Amino acid sequence: MRKITIGMVILSIIVIGMVIPAGFSGQVNSVVITYGETTHANTNYKSDVDSFFKSQSNLDLSKADEKIITASDVNKIASTITGRTYDSSEIFSSALVNLKDSSNLQVSVDKSKITTVTGDMYISALKSAGIKSGHVYVTSPVSATGESALAGIMNCYEEATNVKIPETVKEAANKEIYTQAEVVENSNVSADKVSKLVDDVKVTVKEKNVTDHQTIVNIINNYTVNNNINISNNDVENIANSIEQTQKTQGDINNYETQVSNILNSTGGSDAAKGFLEGLFG
Repeated sequence: MRKITIGMVILSIIVIGMVIPAGFSGQVNSVVITYGETTHANTNYKSDVDSFFKSQSNLDLSKADEKIITASDVNKIASTITGRTYDSSEIFSSALVNLKDSSNLQVSVDKSKITTVTGDMYISALKSAGIKSGHVYVTSPVSATGESALAGIMNCYEEATNVKIPETVKEAANKEIYTQAEVVENSNVSADKVSKLVDDVKVTVKEKNVTDHQTIVNIINNYTVNNNINISNNDVENIANSIEQTQKTQGDINNYETQVSNILNSTGGSDAAKGFLEGLFG
């Protein structure tokens, strides 16, 4: 089975949903699927992806909005992240976002294909962007680390609210996913432990309103000692940089939430829409 390295799979930050169908905007109760063009063009690959989505979501996929993400789409952004150019044989990752599910945010990851990024990692990053509702499903027809799904997932929420998530917030969330994946691959620490480390430290940093880099490093070091987690100084620095970046976006997150709230108040909005959007930021 083909193995996709982090350098290649960081395009997962792009592949899943850079573009969502125009008709989806404003439809709060919607289901969206994005397919990498390699997956969509291969009958067996697409069948594998659809089987996972059907078995996990119990949804009628024929009623879902679809978008094929091409190598051209990916390369518009990938060059600034990986420095690589991808061709049409390298675009695999796929995701389904069910915005009909307005319960607490859930992420179901195909663990047989997604080797590094866990559901908790996605949840932590999405919550950093202020998103707290909906059910997300992530898979690939071949083995992949999983970083690539996040930006497309956030695009689905942008379309639902008709408000753009600030680029600073997207960058911080993407950085968080990529950093955690790197730590997992660089160390013998499990993905679950890395995710919990980052999530717990983020909570502490936010509660204490810490912005100083060295203080964040000290919090991480204390956490690793207390929880017997062995990671390199370089990993500690990278985690601190990621959390510091997230902490600096709090004002942008607040502005984003205010924009959504203002749109609801000015348009009146349906009860269903209000309930969903309130759930996003509750």
